[in-house]
Amino acid sequence: MNRFPVLLWSALVLLLLLPTPAGRVLINLVGGVALVVLALPVLLGGLGWIGWKILQSRLTTCPACGAASFGGVDRCAVCGSPLDTNEAGTTAANPWVASAQKADQGVPASEATIDVMAQDAGSDA
Repeated sequence: MNRFPVLLWSALVLLLLLPTPAGRVLINLVGGVALVVLALPVLLGGLGWIGWKILQSRLTTCPACGAASFGGVDRCAVCGSPLDTNEAGTTAANPWVASAQKADQGVPASEATIDVMAQDAGSDA
């Protein structure tokens, strides 16, 4: 009874080694299955990443409490504060970006200046 699996394996090896049409079909079948097994996770991962990016683009963050909600609402579902919307009607995901967009929109970045003052962090002696 142990002879049958040995004969089966030897027949499969002969089919793979001999250049017969049956051997070529078996090699093509194994290659196709291996291609599907290797390519399917990559394809599903790519589709999942695209879906996550689309979902992230539709989320809005409340500037008061930081709760995330889907777009199309004008008030936060958690705290009830109004969500800031820009000209396009979408809310800014970052409250700092929303306040910067409301600030000087007409000033080019090359003309904007930031005043920096150095102070000693040690004790004043």
